[in-house]
Amino acid sequence: MNIIANNGVKLENNKAYDAVFVYHMGLSDYMGSSIVGEDHLARYVKDVLDDRDGYEGIAFSRFIADCNAKGEPIMWEDML
Repeated sequence: MNIIANNGVKLENNKAYDAVFVYHMGLSDYMGSSIVGEDHLARYVKDVLDDRDGYEGIAFSRFIADCNAKGEPIMWEDML
């Protein structure tokens, strides 16, 4: 993602589309409030994905939990 690199941020633990999910979550939920610009958004993505207390797959787990909580579970049988 260009916004990450353009702001001098290097992700250490980005897997698959985790950065894309976290970027869009930050953009839609926090931009203009606690995230005031693209540089802060890039750092937010790094903070979430490279959190020392986090774990591999944290962004995907959040996505699954959000889908379930909204009553929109992923039908894995249909995906395979």
